[in-house]
Amino acid sequence: MDFPKLLSPIKIGTMEVKNRFVIPPMGTNFANPDGSVSQQLIDYWVARAKGGYGLLMVEVTAVDPLGKAIPFQPGIWDNKFIPGWKKLVDEVHKYGAKIAVQLHHAGRQTTHDVIGAQPVAPSPIPCPVDKEIPRELTTDEVYDLIEKFGNAARRARDAGFDAVEVHGAHGYLIAQFMSPYSNKRMDEFGGDFMSRMNFPVEIIKNIRRKVGNGYPIIFRFSGDERVPGGRNIDESRIVARVMENVGVDAFHVSTGVYGSMPWLIAPSAVPPGYNIYAAEEIKKVVNIPVIAVGRINDPFLAEEILENGEADMVSLGRESLADPELPNKVASGFIDEISPCIGCMQACVGFLFDPNRLKISCLVNPFTGKEGELKIEKVDKSKKVMVVGGGPGGLEAAWVAAKRGHKVALYEKENVLGGQYRIGAIPPTKQDILKALKYYITMGKKYGVLYKTEVEVTDDLVMREKPDVVIIATGGVPLVPNIKGINNPNFAKAVEVLDGEKEVGRSVLIVGGGMVGVETADFLGEHGHKVTIIEMLSNIAIDEEAAVRYFLMERLAKYGVKAITNAKVKEFLNDGVIYDKDGKEERLTGFDTIILAMGAKAYNPLEDKIKDKVPEVYVVGDAVKARKALEAIEEAAKVAIKI
Repeated sequence: MDFPKLLSPIKIGTMEVKNRFVIPPMGTNFANPDGSVSQQLIDYWVARAKGGYGLLMVEVTAVDPLGKAIPFQPGIWDNKFIPGWKKLVDEVHKYGAKIAVQLHHAGRQTTHDVIGAQPVAPSPIPCPVDKEIPRELTTDEVYDLIEKFGNAARRARDAGFDAVEVHGAHGYLIAQFMSPYSNKRMDEFGGDFMSRMNFPVEIIKNIRRKVGNGYPIIFRFSGDERVPGGRNIDESRIVARVMENVGVDAFHVSTGVYGSMPWLIAPSAVPPGYNIYAAEEIKKVVNIPVIAVGRINDPFLAEEILENGEADMVSLGRESLADPELPNKVASGFIDEISPCIGCMQACVGFLFDPNRLKISCLVNPFTGKEGELKIEKVDKSKKVMVVGGGPGGLEAAWVAAKRGHKVALYEKENVLGGQYRIGAIPPTKQDILKALKYYITMGKKYGVLYKTEVEVTDDLVMREKPDVVIIATGGVPLVPNIKGINNPNFAKAVEVLDGEKEVGRSVLIVGGGMVGVETADFLGEHGHKVTIIEMLSNIAIDEEAAVRYFLMERLAKYGVKAITNAKVKEFLNDGVIYDKDGKEERLTGFDTIILAMGAKAYNPLEDKIKDKVPEVYVVGDAVKARKALEAIEEAAKVAIKI
């Protein structure tokens, strides 16, 4: 299939962009602690410019140090930042991409821990997520911030940026002024629609005075804030008319605020292209380009959006994390080699809000954020590499090692590749996991990986093959704790149920409320079973990412799934369990099927037998310690890079 619309040029004001691929501004935490441009930030953006994206939008760049939303947010509030930005812009321009910077102030959607002060806002109403009561800005302070946006835009122009994007979306400061949800003022910046619009209007006017008439200004806003009392698409159409009239050159139509976070950065439970209607509605009332965004996760959907006239450009956010080379692959016809976003949320949003991580990456593509340190480079001397295990860790290690020039064979004891991650694709909304597995296999075949299924690797086989390197990725197995009555042959393990190996009765008890248990409950609930989960912790699904959990819990409620928490199982019965809750012994019986989902443990029977007989032996993923596919893929990539 050709993609004539996606690959055609377009103009935003005076700026011509070579294609319709946009990378929207997404917080990365890649800047230096003082907000200056880091080499990591440059490497990240250069990789995507090389990959063929037409317009890159550098993320949430603070116009004021008190407006930061994340710890390592880039800044543009002072002239001292200009040299760093110029270096980044010059590197990106070498590859024919245009680059804009997003001018941002968090307003109430930040915390004292991030900015070292009380947040500010139009009104002293806390964000329902960050929860800190902000200080209401005085009228004079509002005018001062208008100046700061204009000065930041001038710095962006002086640094060589091709355009600026003004961040009026997602419930940040400009959005807070625009919305009756957060603006309860009674001065010239609140009280009715036009007064609420004065802040963004005056910002655009100020920017235009300071950068000149020919410089492109893009305005990003949420078409629907998805919160009670927030702005909906009807009012957003009027917003668009007002902002076009004041001099905006393009609109970037997003959705949501922090109070509707699961929709703002939507997981796989939300259909691809779920926000396209908003871009289409805005496009109906304006005469400038409109950029659509919202789980546009493959080129076929993107081309359809443009062909149908629903938008003029498409933002591929998390998809650009998964594959920085997507546009080049589309242009070259290598569609099957596109590394997919699977909507898992784990290394993008998950890392961003994880104090132990902070800097984003991608589960499917662990090279994201490490472009300067993890490089797939050809080896001087090819080695014979044996990969044991066909789960995500083994598949990742195999194709990366093969691309580097090693001779790789992968062995899997089952008759199909994918390991337990393949089974993880069976519950509702998890089907995109299969895209990731198919991608790894496709890349492996391209670079000559030999796949051998239905082969269980023994130390004798290793000795016969005489590999230079063995990568053990044998995964984990279900954990069966030593609890009275647990070894009942009529009980099922969650993976057996999902994989169709065991029949399940009408009434089901699932023991274990972590990811595996709740996703099994989701699967069974969808198929009409009456499900109860018993969990020793205070809640179920706490190892799921927040947005994933939000939609999952909605479905469990719809299916009538019951959960008993803070309950420690003491004994298994034929049709139930005896458990302790709050120091009291309880009995739960009457179930047709009992399913065990009590965690996993490492499975690594090979390492000790071969570690002194093979020059290099590495263990990755669950074979080290039972965790998520995220860690397995990340560890596998690092091993494949160093051998």
